[in-house]
Amino acid sequence: MNTARLQQLDVAHVWHPFTPMQEYAREATPVIAAGDGFYLWDTDGRRYLDGVSSLWCNIHGHWVPEIDAAIRAQLELIAHSTLLGLGNIPSIELAHALVQRAPPGLNRVFYSDDGSTAVEAALKLAWQFHRQKSAEGSQRDIFIGLSGAYHGDTVGAVSVGGIDRFHAAYRGMLFPTMQIPAPVTYRTPPDHTAVSYLQFCFDELERVFREWGSRIAGLVIEPLVQAAAGMLVHPSGYLRRARELTAKHGALLIADEVAVGFGRTGTLFACEQEQVAPDLLCLSKGLTGGYMPLAATLATEEVYAEFLGEPADHRTFYHGHTYTGNPLACATALASLHLFEKNKLLENVARCEAVLKEKLQGLANHPHVGEVRQKGIIVGIELVRDRVTKEPFADDLRLGHKITLAARERGVLIRPIGDVIEIFPAPAMPPELVGKLCDVVFEAIDATLAAIKT
Repeated sequence: MNTARLQQLDVAHVWHPFTPMQEYAREATPVIAAGDGFYLWDTDGRRYLDGVSSLWCNIHGHWVPEIDAAIRAQLELIAHSTLLGLGNIPSIELAHALVQRAPPGLNRVFYSDDGSTAVEAALKLAWQFHRQKSAEGSQRDIFIGLSGAYHGDTVGAVSVGGIDRFHAAYRGMLFPTMQIPAPVTYRTPPDHTAVSYLQFCFDELERVFREWGSRIAGLVIEPLVQAAAGMLVHPSGYLRRARELTAKHGALLIADEVAVGFGRTGTLFACEQEQVAPDLLCLSKGLTGGYMPLAATLATEEVYAEFLGEPADHRTFYHGHTYTGNPLACATALASLHLFEKNKLLENVARCEAVLKEKLQGLANHPHVGEVRQKGIIVGIELVRDRVTKEPFADDLRLGHKITLAARERGVLIRPIGDVIEIFPAPAMPPELVGKLCDVVFEAIDATLAAIKT
């Protein structure tokens, strides 16, 4: 393959997501041509370890025989048939499989295309649910989100988000929401200690529901870890308290497990760790093992019941996508779920979690590592100019990006969140490769920092 020609055409025509295109055009970025296991190959034949699971979605590796076979088998039948007024076999079987594995009570599955649309569907479901449940439901006009939240890029998902770098440009087109402080303590206001600020976050959660409970339609939360915010790990008990308060005040708990689901935190779903069953559960990314775009919003029977009635009652959920419940994608997801049990994947996650924990101890006294955050096999390493004062590096230095380039030179693909270096291996990655991933990332961090100082 002519790499230079492909790169030329890439820069000429492809607009990449979340990418500063002017700088991208100056860089000779690899063009990926193939994948096998936990490695990717570019058009020049260079091999890279996939250190971020192809943006947090790959589960079993690339070129998985069982998943490939499931896709081929489905292709022999039909690639796509609409779910508007019709059923198809894989979407029915997948819905049943998800309900069997999800937290109790989530018996209904609404399909869409990606994480953002799963959240968008959940917001509209919550809004319509309240208005069809009772006359007082029309008063529920507030959605609650957490500071630093990211739930996707459609208008509703951005409205409940809280990352200014991503969302500030669109504030004028969003609907108003209410934000509460995320329960994380690395950077606290000057009048708080870590302990007192954590208590403040719990208190604010209580206060908002006490004062606004009758107007709250739903609370949207990533259970246990806020991924795009920098892998921010919540303290034990916060999710459980959020569930108690939403139930007490009649609001819906919307759990966005797009990034944290399917084994990433150590259990199949993060909600399991605090015995929480949300009213709406949003899934995507790992749903198909990282093969195809597919999302699902799971709902309780209570939510579903409010959409029942005669056609003339207009209680229908008038929402959907052309490829909703696509048979190829659903067949892929079924094969992926089967591999969780067949390969005892959660046991492998536990082994990889232990490797990460041991390796990360080596950063405990690093002069430029402000905080190491880990939950399951999700890791965020926040780099700072001054460890004591927590002063960050200047934005225009683009330290995180430089570390990405250094890791790439060493045969590992990662992607930073600002100056938070993420390690996000696939749940099926062998522990020895997880160890190698850590070694290369740490080497890339040190080499980049050394180059900056010189």
